Amino acid sequence: MKAARPSKAGSESALPVGDAPGLAVRRIAAEIVDGVLRRRRGLDEMLESSRDLAGLEDRDRALARALVGVVLRRLGTLRHLLGLFLDRGVPDAPRVESALLLGAAQILFLDVPDHAAVDLSVRLVQAERHASRFAGLVNAVLRRIAREGATQLASLDTHVLDTPEWLFARWTERYGAATARAIAAAHAQEPALDLTVKSDPEGWAAKLGGRVLPTGTVRLVAHGAVTALPGFAEGAWWVQDAAAALPARLFGDLRGLHIADLCAAPGGKTAQLVAAGAQVTAIDRAPARLKRLQDNLARLSLQAEVVCADVADWTAEPFDAVLLDAPCSSTGTIRRHPDVAWLKRPEDVTALAAAQRRLIERAAALTKPGGTLLYCTCSLEPEENEAVIAELLGREPGLRRKPITAVELSGLGEFISAEGDLRTLPCQWPDSDPRFAGLDGFYAARLVKQ
Repeated sequence: MKAARPSKAGSESALPVGDAPGLAVRRIAAEIVDGVLRRRRGLDEMLESSRDLAGLEDRDRALARALVGVVLRRLGTLRHLLGLFLDRGVPDAPRVESALLLGAAQILFLDVPDHAAVDLSVRLVQAERHASRFAGLVNAVLRRIAREGATQLASLDTHVLDTPEWLFARWTERYGAATARAIAAAHAQEPALDLTVKSDPEGWAAKLGGRVLPTGTVRLVAHGAVTALPGFAEGAWWVQDAAAALPARLFGDLRGLHIADLCAAPGGKTAQLVAAGAQVTAIDRAPARLKRLQDNLARLSLQAEVVCADVADWTAEPFDAVLLDAPCSSTGTIRRHPDVAWLKRPEDVTALAAAQRRLIERAAALTKPGGTLLYCTCSLEPEENEAVIAELLGREPGLRRKPITAVELSGLGEFISAEGDLRTLPCQWPDSDPRFAGLDGFYAARLVKQ
């Protein structure tokens, strides 16, 4: 954490609006923050659709992403601190909250001079016609953050503040208070970059300055664009969290098997299955996401049959094995996607669980007798995982659970639940270097059709 210090700007007023160095980056970051918090659009969607972000130099693009990431990871803490200095709350005007959040985040958590953080936030609101009258307020509040913020911050339970109350309560009930706090703490740390390599993980770890995890994933702390890393252009690896890479290993020997990968985009598991020797049919209903899957397969020189269809309505001859990575609340991925914590609501879990029950019924129908059905999600919520499997097994006597063994997970028995399912948590895989710690929260159950 960066320690706050008295602003070097003293009592000087903010400079006039102009094209100050760094202002364009802050403006783009503010637009993305506004898109997530005010318009409730996903962070990935905002990042991918921002032409201004794409037009920045690599260094500035990385800074914009870092600014947005810190704001969303520390949103609860930042809002709490701002509330201490705002008697009437944040004015309901475009750009005001995002300017305050960005300014406070830079002062408290990033290596940005306080005077620059204050001045650039003031310029952001000055440039907005409906917000310019709040420039003085923004200036005053951020100067107080610079003077008093570190002291206030030291007294706060930031892990609880930075987790929506309904989520923290759920995790406490499901995993216990200590584990819920550990999960929240893991979300505060920006994750490393995980890669699944076609071959020679040790060699690629050496080339990329990373390390090989026990499961074969190559983990590194990357700086700059992923596309510029060695091995990207030649298709030697693809980006995939270490937890997301585990389910595809649970089929065993895939050579010669015909597998359906349901809800397949963006294609990390499809690539794993093809690389392991399976004949894969990848199905997803989103054309844009399927295009990304096809582009990834082309870069990796891997081939699969790609079908654009709604899995719930899709029919085909049964497969030797079926992988269903079901749409879910994604609460296990908050360390990589901090917007999830603030965009999802309790009712989303209920609605998604209903959809998952329909999808897994279809997946079971697409599995041959004697075949394997693997169900997985990146959710931490039991309604989307254990409850879905328990209900299916109660309805379908022809299905049985095939427990996962520690041997299949490179000896990592801590990733196996009491029922024999895969369950990883963001706080697992500790490391003396926090940049290399953790993995996504993931669940998988393996069923066999008798």
